[in-house]
Amino acid sequence: SPNSTLADYLLYAGLNNPQMEAAFHRWQAALARIPQAESLPDPRLSYRYFLQEVETRVGPQRHGLEISQMFPWFGKLRLAGDVAEQAALAAQQRYEAVKLNVFLEVKNAYYESYYLARSIAVTRENLQLLQNAESIARERYKVAAGAHPDVIRAQVELGKLEDRLSTLRDLSQPVQARLNAAMNRPVDAELPLPGPLKPTEVSFDDERLLEHLERSNPRLQALDYEARRHQKAAELAKKQYAPDITLGLGYTEVGSSEVASRFSDNGQDVVSGFLSLNIPIWHKKYDSAVHEARLERLATLREKTDTANRLKAELQMALYRLRDAARKLDLYANALIPKAIESLGVTEQAFRTGDATFLDLIDAQRTYLEFELAYAEALAGHERALASIETLVGADLSEYALAGPVDETPQ
Repeated sequence: SPNSTLADYLLYAGLNNPQMEAAFHRWQAALARIPQAESLPDPRLSYRYFLQEVETRVGPQRHGLEISQMFPWFGKLRLAGDVAEQAALAAQQRYEAVKLNVFLEVKNAYYESYYLARSIAVTRENLQLLQNAESIARERYKVAAGAHPDVIRAQVELGKLEDRLSTLRDLSQPVQARLNAAMNRPVDAELPLPGPLKPTEVSFDDERLLEHLERSNPRLQALDYEARRHQKAAELAKKQYAPDITLGLGYTEVGSSEVASRFSDNGQDVVSGFLSLNIPIWHKKYDSAVHEARLERLATLREKTDTANRLKAELQMALYRLRDAARKLDLYANALIPKAIESLGVTEQAFRTGDATFLDLIDAQRTYLEFELAYAEALAGHERALASIETLVGADLSEYALAGPVDETPQ
């Protein structure tokens, strides 16, 4: 609705974005693999039928049943669970990274939509001013106080502004389509243009932000968990040198024998227990598994270092854009726009009295328009840079915000 805030858009995207849902389900799937890894293998039930009965002292063996359970060597199940747990933690951080990127996309589209809304409003305002100037030029021409070329120039400038306004209105559809796509809404769904926006005044300690990035960025945390997973996988691979133990219980049915009828245990069934071990003799295979896990860990650590370097460089650029935009906001709000408004008023009054040319008036209006649009662009860029910083450090930076926003957009 027209009263919806950026927080409402973020909430809607968080509940409906399919990319976030996919990452969330992958995280939940990784969690579901933990109990699988920690569980014993299924017991094994075997049935044996003697095609040719084996005659024993107490009678012929006919068929038998065996049930067995394999128990991995001590520590294998725990390490397998640790490997799955670290994979689930990495999946959780990848979900957090997707969420931050989706929120950044929503914010960027929202601020782009704000800049478009402000551009339309400023263009309309200047169109109204120029229409008034064109009316003055026609009145002066009627009374022979002005020249006909002034009327023509006014009409030319009006045509240019009307064309600019039409272009901006047409641009609203693709801009809103981008915002709708991030929220999983139909791209042609209606969205109101954002209202007035106030710049967030913040102050950062660069070193503290860099530390926060290394500690909280979900992409780096995911790689941390991946490195730990490979470390646990190497420990698990070492356990393959130890045998697994299988315990079982067997039952064999024995038929009666006429030959053994004088024995008391004639035809008595047999119950037996057994223990078996696998023999881990293929050391080359186990050595390769350990080596593979160690190399994967080293590769992940190097990838983390490279990713951290790139993220830090992106953070430095985002901080530059934030501070550059803040400087421009201060310049336009406190110096250039007030002077442009004053100059426009003075020039318009001078034009009414014949002390200024129409070109002077057009130039003053064009300058005011450029400053207003530059302020809106700087404001949108400031908020986009702040959103990028929050995405990079993986945290809401409201704790850094100073008390109270600065003045509203100057009119």
